[in-house]
Amino acid sequence: MYVVIAGGHGKIARRLGRLLTGRGDTVTGLVRNPAHREDLLADGTSPLVCDLEALTPADLAVHLAGADAVVFAAGAGPGSGAARKDTVDRAAAVLLADAAVLAGVRRYLMVSTRGAGSPPPAGADETWAAYVTAKTAADEYLMAQDLDWTVLRPAALTDEPGAGAVRLTAGRSVGDVPREDVAAVLAALLDVPETAGLVLELAGGPEPVAEAVARAAAERTGAR
Repeated sequence: MYVVIAGGHGKIARRLGRLLTGRGDTVTGLVRNPAHREDLLADGTSPLVCDLEALTPADLAVHLAGADAVVFAAGAGPGSGAARKDTVDRAAAVLLADAAVLAGVRRYLMVSTRGAGSPPPAGADETWAAYVTAKTAADEYLMAQDLDWTVLRPAALTDEPGAGAVRLTAGRSVGDVPREDVAAVLAALLDVPETAGLVLELAGGPEPVAEAVARAAAERTGAR
């Protein structure tokens, strides 16, 4: 499988890249900063320097040629203001969707966030509210496209070692989840095309990753 990861130097993205290349997949990581190339090369991922805030869908589509799937794992990051929450967390995700359509790449995994899909709570921090608003808009845009999309909304992220067990549901995620387990779920989702069309909430839990993803796919199939 050939996978292109937007935001390839992010904490989830690098973990995912190592998982995929370790099992024999080919991965390209899109990065804005040329200084990040060496880190991706050390992970076994092929870096491609491009600025998702400056490209057109046609520009980006060229870089997606031949891919089996794309993963949106980019983010404006801590310390960024509301404006970049919109240009990265929303607009760059929209750009990747439009480019995937042009390139004929049907599979799209979105790394979203807890709280997306609903308005920010009253009194929420301005930056957090802008982030949730941007992620909600990105999710909604993706879900309206003719793509085999899956939206994954993790709970609070930690850098603890992965447990290999999660809670994967259609309900609101509660608690936290190691980034390592988020990456493992993304890798498993790529292997189960029947999870296309699902919005999944992810937190730490009791169910092994592969079983949780298989169950989500079975529940979707059974609901048809």
